[in-house]
Amino acid sequence: MKEPFKPNILIIDDEASICESLQGILEDEGYNVATACSGEAGVRHVASEPIDVVFLDILMPGGFDGIETLRRIKQISPDIEVIMITGHGTFELALEAGSMGALDFLGKPLSLDIVLAKVEEAAQKIERRRAQLTQENSEFERPIIGTSRPMQEILAKIRQIAPTNGRVLITGESGTGKELIAYAVHNLSPRQKAAFVKVNCAAIPTDLIESELFGHERGAFTGASSRRIGKFEQADGGTIFLDEIADMSPSTQAKVLRALEEHEFERVGGGQTIRVDVRVISATNKDLEAEIQGDKFREDLYYRLNVVPLHLPPLRERVTDLPSLIDHFLTRFCRENQKSKMLVHEKALAVLKGYSWPGNIRELRNMIERLVILCPHDTIRVDNLPIELNHRDNLAQISTERPLREAKSEFEYRFIQNCLETNGWNITETARQLGIERTNLHRKMRQYDIKR
Repeated sequence: MKEPFKPNILIIDDEASICESLQGILEDEGYNVATACSGEAGVRHVASEPIDVVFLDILMPGGFDGIETLRRIKQISPDIEVIMITGHGTFELALEAGSMGALDFLGKPLSLDIVLAKVEEAAQKIERRRAQLTQENSEFERPIIGTSRPMQEILAKIRQIAPTNGRVLITGESGTGKELIAYAVHNLSPRQKAAFVKVNCAAIPTDLIESELFGHERGAFTGASSRRIGKFEQADGGTIFLDEIADMSPSTQAKVLRALEEHEFERVGGGQTIRVDVRVISATNKDLEAEIQGDKFREDLYYRLNVVPLHLPPLRERVTDLPSLIDHFLTRFCRENQKSKMLVHEKALAVLKGYSWPGNIRELRNMIERLVILCPHDTIRVDNLPIELNHRDNLAQISTERPLREAKSEFEYRFIQNCLETNGWNITETARQLGIERTNLHRKMRQYDIKR
């Protein structure tokens, strides 16, 4: 189901005619294109939006000329491919731009064939780089899917902190993959051959969690018929992963704090001091600083756990990873259910990209498994998707206290707006997905006053 890679393109040129003509040409080829009329505006755009390829005029008025703009773009994201364009180029300028990482140097007037060839060259270079990153990510025993900038930053940080003994606090919404990241830290550490012990603090009753963590002696409480070795002891020499750390009781927090400070504890009902060598990785979907303000979490424990913070972005902030994640889950569940490999139709993929995914990757995984089991075709189409996927977010915001005509108009407005945002305001692609002509889409946008 893998789509041809279409890079996001930014044109930076002070000549509006150049921007408009180049944008029109590239959009007609299906690319998502934005423009900026100055180097300063272009740098701001690169800093705030995902851009893969930049066409950059070398001579522009204002504070940033092309060379300074190139330098700043490369500071923000060295992987962006920059193609310099000018009507007044010199060999020296071309040499300087090349030394700073520009892909090429094109003279005006621009040749359509050369422009498209350079975009394709840039796209292939980006794909090769991403394939290399994917190969490097194979070092993780459990695959971590994602070539988006946020995920590459997370993976780089994992490689940096894994060889140390520093405690790690992983934060993020439910379903973002905190356990997977914790295991990756352990698997790349010198402790990888020792135990990786998981504890879900939210799933253990309050009166049993101390016994679960630190063990108990026979007769310590009713039902304690034999000695129990706790999770900290089981993890000796390895890693303990404390998930949903904010759900521990105050008394358990105090005991965990002591274990972290002194590397020792006693079993419940016992007097023998037990020393352990354990690396602690913890995780939560709650705001621990707010929990501290509400006297629900110990501040001293927070600082003990939060030596190295890792925050996982929600799926809605890494939509560019969605096709790879879908492909991964399709492969997995088709194999598990003895089905031939399934594909996702491009219109269905557009719907999936436009969804907010409140349950994050866990929700995506469960949905793909359900689709693999229930879809009667080899290709998953829009009508195979759960109906609420298309309409849940929009319908929830539409008041029922109005005539049907107004409700239909509001839904159409929201649907077109969402589709435009999903496609980065690419008019050609949005019109194609909606099944209407570009002129009709423009008319709808004027009718509903939809503007970027």
